[in-house]
Amino acid sequence: MDDVDAVQAQIARNMLTSGDWVTARLDGVPYLEKPPLLYWMIAVSYKVFGAHDWAARIPVALSAVGLCWATMAFGTWAFGSRAGFYAGLCISTCIGLFLFTRILLPDAMLTLTILLALWSLLRALDEEEPRPGLWAAGLAASLAVGLLLKSLIGVVFPIGAAALYLLFTRQLFSLRTWRRLRPVTGVATILLIAAPWHILATLHNPPYFSLSMKSAPGEYHGFLWFFFINEQLLRFLNLRYPRDYDTVPRLYFWLFNLAWLFPWSVYLPSAFRLSYRPVDRAGKTRLLALCLIGFVMVFFTFSTTQEYYSMPIYPALALLIGSGMLLDGRLSRSGTRLLTIVFSVAAIGAIAILIVVRHVPTPGDISQALSSNPGAYKLSLGHMQDLTIRSFAYLRLPLALAALAFLIGSAGTLLRERKRAYAVVAVAMVVFFHAARIAMVTFDPYLSSRPLVQTLKQSPEGGLIIDHHYYWYSSVFFYTNRSALLLNGRFNNMVYGSYAPGAPNVFVDDNGFRDLWQKPERYYVFTKGAGVDRLESLVGAKGLTTVRVSGGKTLFTNHPLPAASPSHSPYP
Repeated sequence: MDDVDAVQAQIARNMLTSGDWVTARLDGVPYLEKPPLLYWMIAVSYKVFGAHDWAARIPVALSAVGLCWATMAFGTWAFGSRAGFYAGLCISTCIGLFLFTRILLPDAMLTLTILLALWSLLRALDEEEPRPGLWAAGLAASLAVGLLLKSLIGVVFPIGAAALYLLFTRQLFSLRTWRRLRPVTGVATILLIAAPWHILATLHNPPYFSLSMKSAPGEYHGFLWFFFINEQLLRFLNLRYPRDYDTVPRLYFWLFNLAWLFPWSVYLPSAFRLSYRPVDRAGKTRLLALCLIGFVMVFFTFSTTQEYYSMPIYPALALLIGSGMLLDGRLSRSGTRLLTIVFSVAAIGAIAILIVVRHVPTPGDISQALSSNPGAYKLSLGHMQDLTIRSFAYLRLPLALAALAFLIGSAGTLLRERKRAYAVVAVAMVVFFHAARIAMVTFDPYLSSRPLVQTLKQSPEGGLIIDHHYYWYSSVFFYTNRSALLLNGRFNNMVYGSYAPGAPNVFVDDNGFRDLWQKPERYYVFTKGAGVDRLESLVGAKGLTTVRVSGGKTLFTNHPLPAASPSHSPYP
């Protein structure tokens, strides 16, 4: 998809083809915002399977599977096999993990490292553990990998949660605690794993040191300043430039976690009836889970937030929910009744919409039937507000599958035996996720520029121009594996690296575009929305030959196409 999805995939390919595994680049411009481990893993996948879109997704997919397995294993160790299975079932079939692993984000990997770090902490401190040193080493290695996935967050969250836990259990100042955790060896392990890349990135992208607390356009202070001060400190304080991010309202950030853990979040109240006293493995695990949840949520309450930033608490919530699902009390029964209502209402709604749109025509692609609500796009599901009744006509199959999923879930909640009821609800979620996957295929022209690239590849050779932001058409770079000029594109993530010494000048302004467009050489430009009118004001409507329109985006060229070229129809 366009935006960060294809950005991550193309950075990995750029590393593989250039041989520079230290500095990430977009369109040749240094991209210094993020650690490299996700790029490295995707690049290795390309090396094995080839540079395909599905190959780019393998590392995140395997990480999600590993996260589900580790949650189950941790729960089994702490609470027993059945509660452990419920915890694994919870995280593997909850909405949040599915939603936030559709995009190439490192957060599922980060969540796995945090979970392993905290499990290693408890195992290292467990009196019955025969090899505490091995678990102490696992703790250090998990922190180091977290550093290479998402920088300081990878160590701040597990260390913050661990510090709270040790404080509450009166172990923070115990000599025995630190002997078992072996901090000196641990720090050496972290430096051995994580320090080499940080050092190389600093040396490759001078100047080496800058203590400036000013983040302003046109200034370049090297990798170290941007990566730590601008991306960590100033971003936390909401003083980062460029401010290329939105923040989710605090109340939404807290409450949405009930949606991300749905359908199993209805059983969370049952977990609060359990013991959190650290007298056994179960109590220690629940207390540590609470410490992680509290630390992460309070941390982001005072910082900028995106909904998926809370993913590190999903396993903690799953562990609490899994242990609570063992209970057969009033709260559990109330949760099941709530699921019955939710699934039933959703099924009725889906069936009603199917009846309404049964004869609605579906010309072109789904973008023809969507509305636009840019103010809602800071939310992960903000584009849901773009849906209209007419747009559901393009989604008949996934909507029918979703209705089936809701009916299965509603029927499952009526079963008296809890184990069977949980299993049927899990099946319902699997069916629902497949419905969502099919819906994403329908949205492909809207979410990706791939259809435009398919037509471009059948057209005469020419230079590429992207109208404005790289991210808006990032899949163009992935599917063509070419560089392009960015029209007024020194914007957001492309700003800082563009001022680095030796950065290629891939940016053109309106005058430069006008000059290029009038040359005898062929050029193509990708644009959308109001960009069409703006380009017409620069070169005139007759100067723009439409190659294809798809998903609300348009591909123009500056010279008429040969008769043998693909159809100029505005629809696929």
